Amino acid sequence: MNEITIKAGRGERQYWRDLWRYRELFYFLAWRDILVRYKQTVIGVAWALIRPLLTMLALTFVFEKLAKMPSGGVPYPILVFCGMLPWQFFSTAFAESGNSLVSNAGMISKVYFPRLVVPVSSVITSFVDFLISAVLMGVMMIYYGYTPGSSILLLPFFVLLAFATAFGSGLWVSALMVRYRDFRYIVPFVVQFGLYVSPVGFSSSVVPQEWRLLYSLNPMVGVIDGFRWAILGETNIYWPGFGISVGAVLLLIVTGICYFRRTERTFADVI
Repeated sequence: MNEITIKAGRGERQYWRDLWRYRELFYFLAWRDILVRYKQTVIGVAWALIRPLLTMLALTFVFEKLAKMPSGGVPYPILVFCGMLPWQFFSTAFAESGNSLVSNAGMISKVYFPRLVVPVSSVITSFVDFLISAVLMGVMMIYYGYTPGSSILLLPFFVLLAFATAFGSGLWVSALMVRYRDFRYIVPFVVQFGLYVSPVGFSSSVVPQEWRLLYSLNPMVGVIDGFRWAILGETNIYWPGFGISVGAVLLLIVTGICYFRRTERTFADVI
């Protein structure tokens, strides 16, 4: 009689090879999520423009008109929307990734595939919204007659950094959401709180010098500062703080992958 031994988990090499074998699943899940998100909506994908636009108007009113924050000679709506681009991408990916494993519980409990595909596809879906909002950013810059400098050539690097931040955070929150459903209440609070502690509605240069390094532990500080430097040509980017933010992003990714892989084998049982 032949014996069959079933072992939990997959070998490390086999797992990463499986990610490539299941690469089409990334596109399938991302496309499905895009269709579901805008299904039976009146204005469809225009919501990807309306949400950041309304947020930009509110933050401009609060920080420019009421708080009288400086803009460094840049039209304040452009300053805010430039910060809204990476923040909206991160916050959407963070929230969508958190619910991704739970919302795909049926598929996870019945079919084998690398579970890493699920939160990553949520990040890809959010990146589509980011690209749509970037078009509005271009329209605003034309309206205000603001021309980017040569630093715009480095924008792809900061886009990649924003993607990495969303990816690392998404791995953590998706894995934690499976085991601790309390995170469905924590995630919206983190997104709302993060909007005001990140330099979205203001330039990070207003933060006192003695607090800049500590403030840069928020990885989105470096991402937003990088976007503004690349698009607006701001010369006041704080490079020591930027280095700390990049380090925080790398730490998020490494620890996120480690925790996700360590808990992945229990998803089908817990979910």
